[in-house]
Amino acid sequence: MSQSITVSWSTVDASYPEASVQVDKLSNHDLILRCQVGLRPERAAFAELLRRYQSQVDRVLYHLAPDWPDRADLAQEVWIRVYRNINRLQEPPKFRGWLSRIATNLFYDELRKRKRVASPLSLDAPRAVEDGEMDWEIAGDTPGPEEELTTREFYEQLREAIADLPEVFRTTIVLREIEGMAYEEIAEITGVSLGTVKSRIARARSRLQTQLQNYLDS
Repeated sequence: MSQSITVSWSTVDASYPEASVQVDKLSNHDLILRCQVGLRPERAAFAELLRRYQSQVDRVLYHLAPDWPDRADLAQEVWIRVYRNINRLQEPPKFRGWLSRIATNLFYDELRKRKRVASPLSLDAPRAVEDGEMDWEIAGDTPGPEEELTTREFYEQLREAIADLPEVFRTTIVLREIEGMAYEEIAEITGVSLGTVKSRIARARSRLQTQLQNYLDS
């Protein structure tokens, strides 16, 4: 997995005074409410929110843009957008999905910009495949060295297979299998119908199964 991307507070707001209240004991909901009070988010609350959710941003960007060298810059831009727009979030319990939507939208914004200059990604052309289901989770309690190596190799193959998916399939499979989001949340984030989401996930799983079949057989 990618290394965690550190977001500097100077990128967001270097002049905001420190809050004396301990925020690490607050719930996520209360942190968000604190960030929505006043003209700007409370610095201590926002820093704690960033600490709790930074790995989610890293994970989404890592799987959407595995070959982009500037993911750290994208992660900072995600949090800048969160900082500027958190007051618009009307339902704090939906923060996680809202955050993933910001990261996903930023990825597509950047992708459109880069496509006007050059094509940064090498993706497989769409192929006609039959929809199907695939369970590609690997369970293990305390794997031995060989099993651990095999698992690591499998996930490396899986990561490469996900990276090779067409954009729309890659986005839906990442949000579903990596982020664990419900189909309804994915439909809201991607702006397509529930049926389209289910179809894309099924087709993405089928493509992954096809690409990984030789490895699975061995």
